[in-house]
Amino acid sequence: MSSTPQPFLLGEFQRTLDDRYRLVIPSELGDALCAESLECILAKERPGCLSLWSAPVWQAKLEEGVALVQQKIRAGKLEGRIGQVQMLGRLLSTRHKTVQLAGRGRLLIPEGFREFLGVEPGGEVLVIGAAVCVEIWKPAVWIAYLQRRMPRFRKLFDRLSQ
Repeated sequence: MSSTPQPFLLGEFQRTLDDRYRLVIPSELGDALCAESLECILAKERPGCLSLWSAPVWQAKLEEGVALVQQKIRAGKLEGRIGQVQMLGRLLSTRHKTVQLAGRGRLLIPEGFREFLGVEPGGEVLVIGAAVCVEIWKPAVWIAYLQRRMPRFRKLFDRLSQ
């Protein structure tokens, strides 16, 4: 991972998907995300939510995690868990895709990710700064997430900031 500290990405922005499944990532988020590399990684997070990561940050985390799993396989620590290893492989194979922000921060949502996001062309999305990445949410899913999580905000903030 880069020795340069990653920016803390914050903000909530409403956007509309155009007829070709493109949206504009706010420059406040896109510029910080693409400071190291023009490439980003789009990942499926949960139904109704995609995340956009700096490619170098994502790649470092992925390589570290895959290396650990491979180490456990070689050491025989995952014997009897081949089904879980296969599931991990299937999910890793379809979970993320390298993308680039085009001019003015436009992001094309690739096929396969569109269905996961669940928003049709002309539909609204929310672009959220999630500290370490940018998230793209279907509005109804975002509201449901906030309703579940916001009551615990103060406790989370206090725990992480102490």
